[in-house]
Amino acid sequence: MGKQITEMLKGTLEGIILAILAVRPAYGYEITSWLRDQGFSDIAEGTVYALLVRIEKKGLVNVEKVPSEKGPPRKVYRLNARGQEDLDEFWGTWNFLSERLAELHEGGK
Repeated sequence: MGKQITEMLKGTLEGIILAILAVRPAYGYEITSWLRDQGFSDIAEGTVYALLVRIEKKGLVNVEKVPSEKGPPRKVYRLNARGQEDLDEFWGTWNFLSERLAELHEGGK
């Protein structure tokens, strides 16, 4: 990824992770793998884990430790009602910004 997309992701990755968790509960490595499969190849696992800690501290997710076949129990994150509210706000902001950017882009042609 180029520098611009990396900078843009810094501001949106929390919302992206909440959106992933709105679809289904997941653990950190699962989220990182999904992001990489979607083309976000430069995202470091540590970045995802740091964001998961932050959204847990903000009370946006419920966390359950689930036994793992390989090693210690995994922390599975599940979006809760407060997290859904935060995600709804993220999508509202995203829609506002994308509409304004589309207008600017069209005006520039």
